[in-house]
Amino acid sequence: MIALGAYHGCNPGMGWPLAVSNAMFERRDAAVIATLGPLAVGHFLAMAVVVLPFSVLVGLVDWSQAIRVSAALTVVAFGVYRLIDRRHPRAFNRVRPTQLTLWSFLIATAHGAGLMLVPISLGLCSTGQAHLAVADLMRNGLVTAMQVCVLHTAAMVTAGGVMAWAVYRYLGLQFLRSAWLDLDRAWALSLVLTGVVGCGAALAA
Repeated sequence: MIALGAYHGCNPGMGWPLAVSNAMFERRDAAVIATLGPLAVGHFLAMAVVVLPFSVLVGLVDWSQAIRVSAALTVVAFGVYRLIDRRHPRAFNRVRPTQLTLWSFLIATAHGAGLMLVPISLGLCSTGQAHLAVADLMRNGLVTAMQVCVLHTAAMVTAGGVMAWAVYRYLGLQFLRSAWLDLDRAWALSLVLTGVVGCGAALAA
């Protein structure tokens, strides 16, 4: 979860360049941190709306493996789709700069960031708990999923904050112009890889 969070945070598509832009516009260091807060909230909500419903399904013990495999294959399918169609919805262009939380939520959802967490999260939710009652499984699944979202978002905003701070204070805009990375293809491939790993773990359980 920490590694995935750091990966999401380092991806410029998740919003850290906005923190750089705001800091340069306002000419104050605090603007970097002020921008990261709304981005983190939006990212957390995008994770939660996907991960939490799946975590409840862990209570269906007899179907847990099928659910995990189906979730993993969904992630693979979405990754393949992102490889084929890399366009971004035009609606994002109409989100105002002041609506950072909404923008962060929409962009993370559109990129399948929450889906990427599902196979791993389901594995954590179901580990060593098959002996519990259904209600306890569901409750434990929700608690574990919430912890996953919190930990992941903390890692994401930390990595994104480090990137934004480094560019704002030391590297400058010239770095962005010369070293900008288009991670769309790598992101799509990572979705496929995560889904494959999750599917393999579910079948081996």
